[in-house]
Amino acid sequence: MVNTLSSAGEAAAEFSTNGASRPHQTESWSPSSWTTKPIKQDAVYEDRKAVEKAISKLERLPPIVTPTEIVKLKASLRDVALGKAFLLQGGDCAELFDYCEESAIESKIKLLLQMSLVLIWGSNKPVVRIARMAGQYAKPRSSPTEIVNGKEIPSFRGDILNGYDVDERALDPSRLVSAYFHSASTLNFIRASLSSGIADLHRPLDWGLGHVQDPELQAKYSSIVASITESLRFMRTVGADTAGQLQTVDLYTSHEGLLLEYEQSLTRNLRKPSSQFTPVTPVTRDVNDDTNGGKAYYNTSAHFLWVGDRTRQVDGAHIEYFRGIENPIGVKIGPTTSSADLLTLLRTLNPSVEVGKITLITRYGATKVRSLLPAHIRTVEGSEYARSVVWQCDPMHGNTRTTSTGIKTRQFTDIFTELKETLAIHKEEGSYLGGVHLELTGDAVTECTGGSEGLKDDDLSLNYTSFCDPRLNEKQALEMAFLIAGHFRGDDSKS
Repeated sequence: MVNTLSSAGEAAAEFSTNGASRPHQTESWSPSSWTTKPIKQDAVYEDRKAVEKAISKLERLPPIVTPTEIVKLKASLRDVALGKAFLLQGGDCAELFDYCEESAIESKIKLLLQMSLVLIWGSNKPVVRIARMAGQYAKPRSSPTEIVNGKEIPSFRGDILNGYDVDERALDPSRLVSAYFHSASTLNFIRASLSSGIADLHRPLDWGLGHVQDPELQAKYSSIVASITESLRFMRTVGADTAGQLQTVDLYTSHEGLLLEYEQSLTRNLRKPSSQFTPVTPVTRDVNDDTNGGKAYYNTSAHFLWVGDRTRQVDGAHIEYFRGIENPIGVKIGPTTSSADLLTLLRTLNPSVEVGKITLITRYGATKVRSLLPAHIRTVEGSEYARSVVWQCDPMHGNTRTTSTGIKTRQFTDIFTELKETLAIHKEEGSYLGGVHLELTGDAVTECTGGSEGLKDDDLSLNYTSFCDPRLNEKQALEMAFLIAGHFRGDDSKS
């Protein structure tokens, strides 16, 4: 898909892996074959008839996203894997159905646009934007129950499964269908906003800075906008203003593919898009080859899905499901990931070594990244998968802590320390960190401490609204983007 905040540049070059491709996947696969495997984080409903009714409804509903959009994203992620672009992925930890309203969606769109503009300025590369929106309704939990007001009740597992209120903790199958319609409505508004010019590069000041009152951040952002405005004025003067390419951007959706019954119901056997959209390195997996009448299995609930740290067992149900879909896939990699499992995951999920198919989302924690990441990089880059994966840093999940009063939070300096260390390690190892994965919101929440506004533990209760993990607020997220940009520009004083 054409990136309109910055030219995509040259077409993706042919790339040969350092070794023969793996044999085709020979074990049969279907959207339901995951049911034969052991599963973690399973949803056990009391009323199976209600579940079957909901699934039957979902199977009849139209796709939320299309194969053409999915294939276009894969082509962009191929550029990221080859070091030609940068991936920005961000949004809520646990998206709520209540977030499906105009201001909440628009504030996140604008924040991602602001951050991508800063990252393009810093990296001098196109930025691929993926939102944790329009489907991030399920969350894995470390315990099936929790104590609330001295009473043990089922844990809140996301709006697709149960409610946050203590009297709504029973799993409710009707929420499966509600999740579909909230996802579709959210994505519909995103598409309408983009087609209506919200991302028009001729008026980036319209994106506003919301709650960002910091004079330094405002000055930095205004300077970038002024530079772009001057460049566009010159282009217009010489008749080179390609206005049509500057009035919109590509924004893809993503969520963790946790609830497999939901994902299966939205997996469709559809015709592949025309060859003009096909990545240079084709998928040749037996489950999706052209003997199927030119069709392939697409998960149409989102453009990009990932498998989490708690559900990436190599012989488990989630990996079995993910190995058969055409979508680009993310895999969370952390301290418990062995090098052997890492290679097994890649060979299972991407046997044809398709460049950009797999995004490895690393999340170790600021104190562990230096000791763990190098071995994982060497494992991948020393195999047939060298330069075929997208390396992405999730500096949020390994840095969660609990305050003395029991509030979950993250320290801004820990988040950036892990990100900065990850950038440095990839440079040392000769690999490329292609992206960042952040939990953030466009609202003025007080959930993460630190940053230039200096939030402390005592400030967290001022506006702590997350129902799961703490998120960066707009100011902290934009500040993080500038720090990443400063690293790319070699401005160590700012990073």
